[in-house]
Amino acid sequence: MSLSRKRRKELDRLRKSADELWNHQQEVLDRANEIAREAARQAGSLTREEVVPRVREGYEHYVRPGVHAGQEVADSVRRRLVEDVLPGIGTAIGTVMSVGDVAKDARVRAAMNRLRFQKPVVVEKQGLGAGTYIAIGIGLAAAAGVAYAVWQTFRADDELWVAADEPERTPNED
Repeated sequence: MSLSRKRRKELDRLRKSADELWNHQQEVLDRANEIAREAARQAGSLTREEVVPRVREGYEHYVRPGVHAGQEVADSVRRRLVEDVLPGIGTAIGTVMSVGDVAKDARVRAAMNRLRFQKPVVVEKQGLGAGTYIAIGIGLAAAAGVAYAVWQTFRADDELWVAADEPERTPNED
């Protein structure tokens, strides 16, 4: 394809303009990259000097006391459960099992058979005494305590579990 001299000159001028525009765009992009790097450096410095100390102070002032209180409550509940509730439950289960073993004993069965043939003695029934009401109250209080301890142990409380503390960093570590 042959071009006229005039068209070639126009194309050459256009090519030179395009190359010049391309070089200007490269310079603008380089300058924008320099500015972005400086902005990132300044943001990092601002974060280390201003944000991190404020976040750390807020954590120490607001979060940590709640975490410690939650840990103390959890430890108290666990201690009560392990030292008070579980031994009582174990004792009750052991008693029930020992009663079952005693009922299987041949001597106990023989004694029960002898009692069956005797004429039952009828005793006049009296009203419930004060000891009965006290025993019922103690039983209800114990059941409520066990239920509360179990509820405290198994409830979903996100504030009781916190990850280990991160090591503290000084501002000039980066």
